Amino acid sequence: MELYKENQLKIYNSLSKSKEEFKPVTEGRVGMYVCGPTVYSNVHLGNVRTFMSFDMIFRYLLHLGYKVRYVRNITDAGHLENDADEGEDRIAKKARLEEIEPMEVVQRYTVDFHEVTAKYNFLPPSIEPTATGHIVEQIEMIKEIMEKGFAYEMNGSVYFDVLKYNEAGNNYGILSGRNIEDAIHNTRALDGQSEKKNPQDFALWKKADDRHIMRWPSPWSDGFPGWHLECSVMSSKYLGEQFDIHGGGMDLKFPHHECEIAQSHTCTGVQPVNYWMHANMLLLNGQKMAKSTGNHILPDEILTGNNKILSKAFGAGVVRFFIMQAHYRSILDFSNDALLASEKGYSKLMEAVSILKELKVSNESTFDVSAWKQKCYDAMNDDFNTPILIANLFEAVKFINQVKDDKASISKADLELLSATLNAFVFDILGLVNDSKEQGSDKLEGVVELLIKLRKEARDNKDWALSDQIRDELAALGIQLKDGREGTTFSVN
Repeated sequence: MELYKENQLKIYNSLSKSKEEFKPVTEGRVGMYVCGPTVYSNVHLGNVRTFMSFDMIFRYLLHLGYKVRYVRNITDAGHLENDADEGEDRIAKKARLEEIEPMEVVQRYTVDFHEVTAKYNFLPPSIEPTATGHIVEQIEMIKEIMEKGFAYEMNGSVYFDVLKYNEAGNNYGILSGRNIEDAIHNTRALDGQSEKKNPQDFALWKKADDRHIMRWPSPWSDGFPGWHLECSVMSSKYLGEQFDIHGGGMDLKFPHHECEIAQSHTCTGVQPVNYWMHANMLLLNGQKMAKSTGNHILPDEILTGNNKILSKAFGAGVVRFFIMQAHYRSILDFSNDALLASEKGYSKLMEAVSILKELKVSNESTFDVSAWKQKCYDAMNDDFNTPILIANLFEAVKFINQVKDDKASISKADLELLSATLNAFVFDILGLVNDSKEQGSDKLEGVVELLIKLRKEARDNKDWALSDQIRDELAALGIQLKDGREGTTFSVN
């Protein structure tokens, strides 16, 4: 099924700062690279939001019928403590502090990352390459950049010459919009404090000092590759010199992605990526997440309830629904109240999906299912607008409940179309999971059904006081009873 031929997808391109019609390099195929985690600690919730956004994008491209090669790397070397090419490799530092091998650190937190993404129902990428698995290719790319005259060696380290790159008619700053020449001229006084020619130059290779554990031989020194280099190497190796989509968090736009463009463009002479996509940040209670301030929560802590931020545990489906309620390019504020509100919406959506198969069909429909279906596609085709999609899904939820209460009607053909479309968008595209069973709803259902039976007996015996007491006390707990022709049902709010 090639739905992409009848659905014109538009993507916001960070490079042009506008929405553009999506036209892949090769018809019917998509190459997508997303910057993966640096595995020196537990993956944090902000990372999860970014990867979840691109999981949704991956899912929608697959749904449209594209053959997608999704590459998401693992950074297991070369990521320094800051973006100025200073400090210590984060993985090596963690290994030194804990007195273990760096690859023990890598293994521990790579496993943690995979466990978290599995719990939150991520599809695995097509390829998950590691930086340490591509050291040879990174050395070869550095050689090529040096041969072209855009890199220099200093004391065993190699740096990309940003000013020379721009003087040759290129544009370091094309993605971020920064005027690099002005920045260079304004910081000339700092030249003597660094081995770089200019502060804006970035490392392609760093010489390892005596305490540095992770090191590899190279023509320049025993050392390790620059953080930016790995992504240029792995994206071009698995997706080609020019590919469709490169994604990551908004914080990677500069300097990381800017450096990638300069490196790759130097080697190939072409712009490496057609559509640059950036997901926005996640706040916690209106503030930036930070371990140092205690304004921090891990993905696992949400599922277990073992934290000081939330009033209770929440299922992965609820968290995923919460994140999908915001556009991937919008800032999202994570809080207990926001999750409680999302839980109510999520429960209503899952309840509507579950009662679809119980609906009675009629000769005609009072709801234009085909038009509604197109509205769902229109939302996703408008730069993956999940908030508008979810609003459309709740139009269907309202209609489903009206049919259930005999206030609306649906034909057999429309019911089949509604069911197939709703399930596709809820589960295949948004990636939601009905984890109500994990939350013990099967036990809850048994208890509530018993109370409904006792209430019916009270009503049959004209014991209105007991009947009302059962109804009111359940309502106080967030369980609403609904009396209908065929008995009493309930919903959890």
